[in-house]
Amino acid sequence: MENFKIGVLREEKTPPDKRVPLTPLICSELMRQFTNVKIVVQPSNIRCYSDEEYTSFGVDLQEDLSDCNVLMGVKEVPPDKLIPEKKYFFFSHTIKKQAHNQKLIKALIAKKVQMIDYETLTDKHNNRIIGFGRYAGVVGAYNGILGYGLKYDLFRLKPANLCRDKAEMEEELKRAKLPNIKIVITGGGRVANGAIETLSALRIRKVTPEEFLMASFREPVYCQLNPRDYVERPNDHNFDLNDFFSHPEHFVSKFVPFTKTADLYISTHFWDPHSPKMFTKEDMKSPDFHISVIADVTCDMDGSVPSTIRASTITQPFYGYNIMTEKEDLPFNKSTVCIMAVDNLPCELPRDASDDFGKDLSERVLPFVFGEDKDRVIKRASICKDGKLTSSFEYLSDYAYD
Repeated sequence: MENFKIGVLREEKTPPDKRVPLTPLICSELMRQFTNVKIVVQPSNIRCYSDEEYTSFGVDLQEDLSDCNVLMGVKEVPPDKLIPEKKYFFFSHTIKKQAHNQKLIKALIAKKVQMIDYETLTDKHNNRIIGFGRYAGVVGAYNGILGYGLKYDLFRLKPANLCRDKAEMEEELKRAKLPNIKIVITGGGRVANGAIETLSALRIRKVTPEEFLMASFREPVYCQLNPRDYVERPNDHNFDLNDFFSHPEHFVSKFVPFTKTADLYISTHFWDPHSPKMFTKEDMKSPDFHISVIADVTCDMDGSVPSTIRASTITQPFYGYNIMTEKEDLPFNKSTVCIMAVDNLPCELPRDASDDFGKDLSERVLPFVFGEDKDRVIKRASICKDGKLTSSFEYLSDYAYD
């Protein structure tokens, strides 16, 4: 293959994102592995990796990226910064017709950009192959523990975003002395696995859903619920995973018993808008509702967790949900449920999250960019190309063309 050039974009969305798609070391390794590939980065004083770290690994700085074959960022590129007729990789946040990015999708089409969204990169079985989900779970669970300590004045941990990396965060965790609380996690993917990493660092024992509901323990424990544990068909109480994925509207929640036993709930499952909510605001008013801290890693507004009434921020991660008024209140009051709903959790550990993401990108995606796309990974993930939506994304027509 002839010479190929990748440009790593400076993040220009406000507020700025410190993450990078490719770390200095990964850039260096890619250029050594693929001798015809050159990687350059736009200078930035925002990134978690400095310009000097890139240059020390032999990666050149370059302001004008118009001579690059591929441009890679993390968050949305401002429409006026898009270079026409280029191939871009970033999280566009357009595939759910997000209103705030309608101008972006129109610009992508008008400028004949080939838009490959990380979120749409899938294998032939339609499984996502890349994402920051693991670190959303890692940090989300940490914030849940941090919030529980603050609510009951048990311990104070350094916020994850003030830790240099995951190793320092896990050292900080050793200061958490939890009583014999019960923690419930919903989900079974990357995000859930990230949350379990954090609980494992605390050496919290995993128990079955049945034990969780029926037994008492002298130590903190957690259980992990998959869909069959928290939804069922209302008439026959059966569960079929394919049926749930195809017709989530046919199911009802059976999560309420866990709300009467759990102290801390960590929500990490994917939620389809047609799925049932885990519990209702009325369920929360029951005297038996026991959950006092909710770490809603999924952070869906009006989603599966009804007490998530807004996203919180890295600097102010907690707010209170007043069960009786159904409105926001102080986070650590005895009468409120403490909510953690930060919507950009991986940004709290940007170096680790970027390294994890970059490894997946270099191993599972870039070989198809540099060589033959036999599995049609890039083709499947392209939202638009040559000034029009691709066939898989024509459902965006009213959003992109009106």
